[in-house]
Amino acid sequence: MRAIVLDEIAGPLAVREVGEPEVPVGGVVISVVATGLCRSDWHAWAGHDDIALPHVPGHEFAGVVASVGPGVTKWTAGDRVTAPFVEGCGGCEWCLAGNAQVCPQQQQPGFTHWGSFAEQVVIHAADTNLVAVPDGVSFEAAASLGCRFATAYRALTGRAGLNADEWVTVIGAGGVGLSTVMIAKALGGNVIAVDRNPAALEVAARLGADHVLTAAGSDIPAQVHALTGGGHVSVDAVGSEQTCADALLSLRRRGRHVQIGLLPPVEGHPRVPMARVIAWELDVFGSHGMAAADYPGMLALIESGALEPQKLIERVIGMDEAAEMLPRLDTAKLAGMTMIDPTR
Repeated sequence: MRAIVLDEIAGPLAVREVGEPEVPVGGVVISVVATGLCRSDWHAWAGHDDIALPHVPGHEFAGVVASVGPGVTKWTAGDRVTAPFVEGCGGCEWCLAGNAQVCPQQQQPGFTHWGSFAEQVVIHAADTNLVAVPDGVSFEAAASLGCRFATAYRALTGRAGLNADEWVTVIGAGGVGLSTVMIAKALGGNVIAVDRNPAALEVAARLGADHVLTAAGSDIPAQVHALTGGGHVSVDAVGSEQTCADALLSLRRRGRHVQIGLLPPVEGHPRVPMARVIAWELDVFGSHGMAAADYPGMLALIESGALEPQKLIERVIGMDEAAEMLPRLDTAKLAGMTMIDPTR
């Protein structure tokens, strides 16, 4: 099969033929129809995650079950599926309680094993981790659910507990940030979107953001407080010291912050304004994706038309273009989501 292969950390990526994966016990092999290009893939490329080389990136995808391993009871070849980017083991107390996203034995395609920037990908513990894709949902839209859309949905519902009419400040209007904008509006929230890229802010406004703020050279917390008196909820969808601090400092007293963007280490550990967290009794949450068991609520919003993930997709590219784009993803000024078609 064809795949995008990384041979050295932060090195060039090559599209080449590799061996097809073997179906594991309890797992499936999926023929990839669409897979998303995400900032988290850049973190793996840059060496911020422990990966074994050579490596195939990619962690958000949708496709068709190609083969089924022994022990799988819920799925058959030909099923339209997607999966969260965290694969729970299926047998521990967290998985059995429906919280596979924090499974201690979790695996992640594109990180712990070869991922979806290929014609095929393996998913372990398929009965725990696969999600059926309704016929009315495109593969490209379904691929957006496994990482960015699902993470944003859980961040606002399962972590921050967003209520109608509350103010949400979303730092970063990339794929997960725009997903957060859409979900917050669908839940009845008011949204301020922040980004350095004017094109991304235009998309955020089109998707319903009530206000958009340009990050470059401006005091974001002061502007948020001037507009709202301080937000009820903040989401850092980028992952840097500056964006995390801006998000926290934009909150009103007793506000809730959700960290989605990965924070690479700076001088050992990122610096966070904990004095404000303590003095204002802010709640700080992490959101590490969403288990397959929690997908029905999100899928119901999609099927009702309240959420339209396909609106986030700005471009579909082939694997050769994706291999060139991934190393530049940290600095590229892209609006919306980029999907990869492995057949191109």
